[in-house]
Amino acid sequence: MNFSTLGLSPKVLDAIAAAGFQTPTPIQHQAIPPALEGRDIIGIAQTGTGKTASFVLPMLTRLETGRARARMPRSLILEPTRELAAQVAQAFEQLGANHKFTVALLIGGVAFDEQFRKLDRGADVLIATPGRLLDHYGRGKLLLNAVEILVIDEADRMLDMGFIPDIERICGLLPPARQTLFFSATMPPEIQKLTQRFLTNPERIEVSTQATTARTIVQRLKFAPDDDKAKREVLRELMQGSDVKNAIIFCNRKRDVGILLKSLLKHGFNAGALHGDMEQRARTATLDAFRRGDITYLAASDVAARGLDIPDVSHIFNFDVPISPEDYVHRIGRTGRAGKEGFAAMLVTPSDMEGLRAIEKLCREKIEWIDGEPSPELLQSARGDRRRRTRGRGGRDSAEFRADRPSRSDRPRARRNGEHRTNGEHPSPVQAANGKPRRVRDHAGADKRAKPEVSSVTPWPGREERKPRNLPQGPREQRNSRPMRQPVEEAVVGLGDLVPAFLMNPVRRAK
Repeated sequence: MNFSTLGLSPKVLDAIAAAGFQTPTPIQHQAIPPALEGRDIIGIAQTGTGKTASFVLPMLTRLETGRARARMPRSLILEPTRELAAQVAQAFEQLGANHKFTVALLIGGVAFDEQFRKLDRGADVLIATPGRLLDHYGRGKLLLNAVEILVIDEADRMLDMGFIPDIERICGLLPPARQTLFFSATMPPEIQKLTQRFLTNPERIEVSTQATTARTIVQRLKFAPDDDKAKREVLRELMQGSDVKNAIIFCNRKRDVGILLKSLLKHGFNAGALHGDMEQRARTATLDAFRRGDITYLAASDVAARGLDIPDVSHIFNFDVPISPEDYVHRIGRTGRAGKEGFAAMLVTPSDMEGLRAIEKLCREKIEWIDGEPSPELLQSARGDRRRRTRGRGGRDSAEFRADRPSRSDRPRARRNGEHRTNGEHPSPVQAANGKPRRVRDHAGADKRAKPEVSSVTPWPGREERKPRNLPQGPREQRNSRPMRQPVEEAVVGLGDLVPAFLMNPVRRAK
């Protein structure tokens, strides 16, 4: 089995030989022939199986005839992240070396001007993230009515990142008579509905069981305490005890990526960081340095978990148990690629046990512990240590807080009886802490002595109506035989002498 039997053009076969590829992977062997026939395809394969070449190679062959016009690309490839889009552009440069195609890359974090110039020259291949593509379309710099081939890559990642509404809008802007190549590692129900809506009689290709890990990856678990500082110490011991060529360390939060990077640099590790808040230039420079070997350890968020082709990653360390079990499959898929062996270890705290069971259920296998599975006594002891640390931080559960706080049962009773606290902490509204009457200010700014006792007016909500005043009738009332309703003044009661004078005699307007 080789590429020459798949129906690719001679130019493409020469580029494949120059790149050193000899045997197609299963997804390439099954997807390339129907793609060359113009059929829609649903490709389901785990990461690292060569999905990129399975749509790049047939696209190069089909685009050999024809020429793109200004602002009207002939093909469109949608990627969820900037790194994946740039990686696909590199694949076109390598495998399309014998072609004179114009490839335009539309990603965020880069100025619009250069992207405008490429679109104006005419792009045979347009590679973009959904957000930047819609920005160009909204500015009137892009027309999509000449797209012949649409590729939606990493569709499940698109779903996780909330791009499905953008994908639906983009598909609505494309011509109906097009070929759609749809690739994903998993097929949740939302993705299945998307394929049913936008694909026509697709060829379904599934080369591996969904959400399974590669058999060439050795997976291990390492118990760690819930304390972050002690957890970082366990990670360093694990890294030092492994024969690491290069490794990616995954964290759930971008904030933890920065903290972990500082810790690694402080202890002498050659490390860098990659997360979504970094500028595009810094992200590209960090990835290039990691590929060249200038950086040994890469602390990263899940932005590096999907589709990045970083060759020869020897180790994956999960500092945090991923929130979604599917993310575990994609994280460890950065190693053990193309049939090579890899090693993946994950730190598990007592609070992560439920997440670990979800991962093992999804992968349908039991992951082995490095030092043996922790006993229930050890897990219970670790949870107790965490509770003691929480109580000792001077928070709402601390002993000092409870000692200074008034009894909860006393507060409602004091309010029900209309009493005021006089213990010095909460003096009454008219009494200062020293027991003397407090000066208050009326609405005119004059000082007066406030009475120490609450006024004995009829308590609220009782009301006492005063006699209405006889207002002189104007000309309108004289012409109208019906008497006008007289305003009624109501006494403001229950607040004593603290009420400003302008509220003591409110006047209601006649209706």
